[in-house]
Amino acid sequence: MPQQSVVTKNRVVPLEKIRNVGIIAHIDSGKTTTTERILFYTGRTYKIGDIDEGTTQMDWMPQERERGITIVAAATTTFWKGMRINIIDTPGHVDFTAEVERSLRILDGGVVVFDAEEGVQSQSETVWRQADKYKVPRICFINKMDKLGANFDATVKEIEERLGAKPAVMVYPIGKEQEFKGAVDLLEMKALIWDDKDSQGTKYTITEKIPADIKEKVIQARAKLIEKIAETDDSLLNKYLNNEEISVAELKKTLRKAVIDYKLIPVYAGTSLRNKGVQPVLDAIVDYLPSPADLKEIKAVNPKTGKEESRKLINEEKFSALAFKIQLDPHVGKLTYTRIYSGTLESGSYVYNVTRNKKERVSRVLIMHANQREEIDKAYAGEIVALVGPKDSKTGDTLADPEGPIILERITFPDPVISLAIEPKTKADQEKLSYTLQRLAEEDPTFRVKINHETGQTIMSGMGELHLEILVDRMRREMGMQVNTGKPQVAYKETITRLAEGEGKYIKQTGGHGQYGHCLIKIEPLSRGSGFKFINKIKGASIPSEFIPPVEKGIIEAMEKGILVGYPMTDLQAALYDGSYHDVDSSDIAFKIAGSMALQDAAKKAGLSLIEPIMKLEVTVPENFMGVVIGDISAKRGKILGTEKRSRAVVIKAYVPLADMSGYATVIRSLTEGRGFFYMEPSHYEEVPRNIIQSMISK
Repeated sequence: MPQQSVVTKNRVVPLEKIRNVGIIAHIDSGKTTTTERILFYTGRTYKIGDIDEGTTQMDWMPQERERGITIVAAATTTFWKGMRINIIDTPGHVDFTAEVERSLRILDGGVVVFDAEEGVQSQSETVWRQADKYKVPRICFINKMDKLGANFDATVKEIEERLGAKPAVMVYPIGKEQEFKGAVDLLEMKALIWDDKDSQGTKYTITEKIPADIKEKVIQARAKLIEKIAETDDSLLNKYLNNEEISVAELKKTLRKAVIDYKLIPVYAGTSLRNKGVQPVLDAIVDYLPSPADLKEIKAVNPKTGKEESRKLINEEKFSALAFKIQLDPHVGKLTYTRIYSGTLESGSYVYNVTRNKKERVSRVLIMHANQREEIDKAYAGEIVALVGPKDSKTGDTLADPEGPIILERITFPDPVISLAIEPKTKADQEKLSYTLQRLAEEDPTFRVKINHETGQTIMSGMGELHLEILVDRMRREMGMQVNTGKPQVAYKETITRLAEGEGKYIKQTGGHGQYGHCLIKIEPLSRGSGFKFINKIKGASIPSEFIPPVEKGIIEAMEKGILVGYPMTDLQAALYDGSYHDVDSSDIAFKIAGSMALQDAAKKAGLSLIEPIMKLEVTVPENFMGVVIGDISAKRGKILGTEKRSRAVVIKAYVPLADMSGYATVIRSLTEGRGFFYMEPSHYEEVPRNIIQSMISK
């Protein structure tokens, strides 16, 4: 196929001609549709992929095509105006937030897609914060301008107010809803009008004749844009204040610098489904988003000295890369998706996994187009490639030249909030189940598996019901596993409410050597989300240093089993301050058991409590259903945060305990005659009311 050679033919391009960008958005904003149009207009595909027909290039998994949602981030490479654009299309559903997190960690720029009617939604805020964390420059595309209730100005205002961004409005829309025809480019002062008869959106007129009914508003919008750009550069500001003419080339150059410095966010408008307004976004990716050359260097830590180092993002530097995604491919085995920051990598060579202190052989280097692969001999700085060969590499590992090892910033992922018990339908599949779960956990850092030793159950945990449902479906389809699952269980955690002391003394006399371990600890509560902290306060030699790590291990093991109801403990600090040992009988195992006993003793005096995940809920309903939905949320122990009028509907915002939200999709359908929908994401943990704790203990 001709498009398969497009990458190889133009592969070695200068760094300044590379753009690594991600398409990020709230679910149903038109993110994948926008990506499909980008691939079509850049000649990467010769037919526009359609979500409803299940013919998209980037949503290639059967589960994605059936449900019409993106589940895994898919990478591809294409070209526009001589520039190479490496694109990652990310999921919009909060259950797959890990895919967005790891993609943003290695990208140089982002295109954030908004729904022109819905404006800034919850997941829009979440992905925006993720992009802020990794300092990713971005542009905004206000999509669905043809939709009933579309409001460009209101969405721009929300971007400014809710996201704290400084938007630079680059276009003024011509018409809205069914009358949306195109947009005026405010820098060039030219109207781009798409031909309604052209179903592919490749025919559009560029004219200097701006429609009379919007000309005054266009002039005002351009003046505002020039002022915003000028404010970011002193020399340009002097020109602006002295009423001197500023050329379009100067404005573009200054805007590019402002975008890379996170000072301005260019905003565009269009409708991807109707094939209008996507080409200007492609131009913006090329004109304003950074290349690896613009970012110049990355900061990293030298593992030998522990000091921070910087490394230039060029081919001539020593090799360094970050493994940001693991995918198990049925044809080639384990694929390690990697962003190369510096140096070059040849197939058949060895790399050093600095995180795991292991040498790994790279047998093949691939460029990916969703699930299609293209083999290459050599990869260069700035590229995103998949490696075949590394066996021990995990998400977030640094790969580097053994002669110049560095450790890049790791990727952090949220903890799972929901779990369910899983078992194979036949005893023969028991061994296969643990292997299957291990493979899925390797791919997905937000998916955890543990064995409950008391009940013998295998518990799988994830970010939401949909997340777990998809994983069970993948086991069945990809791995031929037939499994039974229990009812989803909320990931409660135990914690303490006050300071307490505890003692653990383990003495066992048997024939020959006995066992002796003795320790005293102080525990105190930490703020929500702090996890666990261990402090060694042993003065002198009451406990030899080699027995201190076993005490910590014993405490952690006791915390994992829980004290109150059997849920893991969190948000506490344990300080080991005294103890005693026996010259002959003391051992690691004795002190580990003593540590566990000390934690249990202290916890019982420390005001044990249970905390539960609280979800941020947004329910969009017609106005006449508002009262009944608010009443239902209140009955579910929910706290109403407020309501917001949006077009012809009302958005109810609330915090609700996850424990009361099982099967909410069915509830909201029946309450609103099928006209309401909701969005939910994990927010924080809160203490469970005492009466509920008591009923859980009695059960």
